[in-house]
Amino acid sequence: MHFFVDNLKKFYIFSIILIRLNTILFDTLYMGFSTSNESKLHNSLKILYQELYEGQTEVEQDGHVYDIVTKNGNIIEIQTKNLAKLLPKILDSIEKGHNVKLVHPLPLVTRIETQDKEGNIISKRKSPKKGSIYDIFRELTGIYILMTNPHFSLEIVEIEMTEERVRTDEAVQSKNGRRRFRRNWNKTGKRLDTIINTRRFSKAEDYLALLPPLPESFCAKDLKNAISEEKDQPARAAANAHLILWVLSHAGLIEQTETKGRTKYYTTGG
Repeated sequence: MHFFVDNLKKFYIFSIILIRLNTILFDTLYMGFSTSNESKLHNSLKILYQELYEGQTEVEQDGHVYDIVTKNGNIIEIQTKNLAKLLPKILDSIEKGHNVKLVHPLPLVTRIETQDKEGNIISKRKSPKKGSIYDIFRELTGIYILMTNPHFSLEIVEIEMTEERVRTDEAVQSKNGRRRFRRNWNKTGKRLDTIINTRRFSKAEDYLALLPPLPESFCAKDLKNAISEEKDQPARAAANAHLILWVLSHAGLIEQTETKGRTKYYTTGG
């Protein structure tokens, strides 16, 4: 009964805060939050988790500045990309006796909003690219050593978001210099629209539960075919099969059993 009440309370708090996130101008009403070098998406999630866990934000402690320290002394870090950048910080925090929750938003649906230089919206459209829970394995390549650490948990927040752009007078290179071709716009930010679901990973079984039904001994082709049969996944999701097996094997969650030709076969050991 207490479990039901606690979860109902959490759902209620999430709902109330989400209404606020969609109606409040964060940059003007939440000046207490550090917004330098942080996106609107990052700050929205920081507000959400700060209120949900009754924590303090931007806490200087043990030589680090943490996004959130909860009332129980646990650490919450929010990272929208490049999770590997936080690995040294998380390992050091765990060594100093903290439990660390890493929150990572995963866009399943993205809308693109383009503005002119004066801030007027000139176009809105839905991106054809759909996200997949299997996309997280690309980020896990840099933090796989944490996946079985009892003091670490990963919380994936599946979201709908808006990518904000500004139109330029001429075709330009992106700020990070990674465009193959110049375009007449630049990205200016990301905005949280809706939280669809949250998934928490704190033990081996949580990660293995993402695998679709497979033979007792399986290879990347088996996994690719199984993912392709999942109707709720975008077609490109199956392309992650080799990457998924790489992460799970390096994390010690699956074991290689044999090699036939150049094909490696694995088992979950369960």
